[in-house]
Order: sequence, then structure tokens, then C-alpha cells
Amino acid sequence: MTDHVLRIQSALTDRDHVLLGWLADHGVLTTAQIAHALFPSVDFAQERLRKLAALGVLARFRPQRPDGGSHPYHYVLDQLGVDVVCAQRGDELPRRDAARKRRWHLTNRANLPHLLGVNQFFIELAGYARTHPEARLERWWPASRMQGRGAFAEPGDDVQILVYKPRIRPDGHGIWVEHDARVPFFVEYDTGTEPLGVLVDKLYDYAALAKVTGRVWPVLFWLHAAAREQNLHQHLDQEGIALPVATAARADAVRTGASPAEAVWWLHRHPGGLLRLADLAATVFTRKEAAA
Repeated sequence: MTDHVLRIQSALTDRDHVLLGWLADHGVLTTAQIAHALFPSVDFAQERLRKLAALGVLARFRPQRPDGGSHPYHYVLDQLGVDVVCAQRGDELPRRDAARKRRWHLTNRANLPHLLGVNQFFIELAGYARTHPEARLERWWPASRMQGRGAFAEPGDDVQILVYKPRIRPDGHGIWVEHDARVPFFVEYDTGTEPLGVLVDKLYDYAALAKVTGRVWPVLFWLHAAAREQNLHQHLDQEGIALPVATAARADAVRTGASPAEAVWWLHRHPGGLLRLADLAATVFTRKEAAA
């Protein structure tokens, strides 16, 4: 561990390390997102973020609005923050300009709103867990974490799983725990630009992954509007997808102030009402359980 990393360690809290790890994995978060997930108030969050920026572990920028003015601050890792995360994880330290290049990429990417939208989904879960001791976001993986061979291999798995390269391209993967329920899931963050048939076709790659791993996990479509949700279920009715698929309209969730942890999920072919995310634990099973 380098001297500059050692010197900064005493100034960082456990919460700071959580934030740095999230930014390393997920690129960028706004002030409001960070405050919701990790702090009791926006003012408290802003004070801490200013200090972390002054220490050199965070950098920030404000994207311009198309109609004039600018958005709130967006936070990314600065070079010292990159070094701290690498030291914590035992990774090789990157080139000195790594943080600058990544910051340039994030500030100039055309799909920054999509990335922030995906991150918002998980931030909502983390914020819910912060105020509900019985719940926690056990895992939050970015899309890049799921691209390599053996991405979903677990101890004791067959060689077939260790070398399998998933074809899925989810926007995120997580594990949600509430009371005794544990739900691994995939998230597809939909903006309404893709044909519904494209969304349905994605499920065949998830089915292929489940066949290889023997683990069936629900696929969550976080859709932008209720009308699109209705139409997607009609398309699903025409397919023979055996995977558990649940949908929610985030416009409705925003309007009612509901978290994705709460009863917003329409499980396809489920005859009852909307389900909590934890309720989807009933759809999770492994090949061993199915054979028992």
C-alpha cells in the first residue's frame, strides 16, 4: 500500500469506503442518490462529500441541461479514490491518469441518464435498507461484472459453470434480503425505446444461463410506464418462457413514493395482487431443490 493511500486511511469512515466501492463499480452517483442511500439528510451528505472532494478521493461535475442551467453535482472517483479502492481490494494500482480518463468518459457518455437510472434502482433498495434493519442489499453488481467466463460460478460448481460465458446483458444484478427471504435477481431498466419483442427475446439468454447453472432467479423489468407494462405481459403470454418474470412501472412508483422493495411487482401469470421484492423468493430455486 502506497504512502499516500496510508495517509488518507485515517480520514475515511466505513461509510466512505462503501461509497468509494460503489463509485468504482457503478461509475457515477448524484448528491441526492448518495444522500438517500447512506446519509440521514442531504445537508449531512453534502458536507461529507465536500470534504471527500477536498481530500482528493472524489471529483464532481454538473452536466448542462439542454434547456439551460445545470444538473446537481454528480460524483465520481478521483485518482486517490481509485488508489484507495484498489488497495482495499488488493488490485494492482492503475495508471496515474486512470481516474481522469474514466471521468471524461462518464461526463461525455450519451447514455449517462440510463446509467443513473439503473443506479437509482439499486439506490432505492439501499435507502430502504438503511431505514429498515430487517432488510439489506447483499449484492449489487454492474453489467460489466457479468460478462466474463464463470461470472456466476460458486464454490463446488461443475467445470461447465466455471468456463461458461453468459450471453445475458442485464443492467444489473443484485441479491435482496428481507427477514428470512433472500432473492437473487436480474434487472432490465427499460426506457421504452426498444420493441417489446426485443425485451422478450432477452429472456431466452437468461433461460440458457439457468440451464447451465441450475439456478433460477427472477428477471425484473423496471419499465417506464404502466401501459408498456400491460403490453409486455401480453407479449409474454405468447411465449413459452418458464422463467419467473416480474414487472413494475417506475412512473407509478415515483408518483406514490414506493420503493422497489415494496409491493410494486407484477409477477407474470401470478393470480394475486402486486408483490414485494422479498415475496419473489418463492420463485427462486436450484436444480438440486427441484430434484429433491
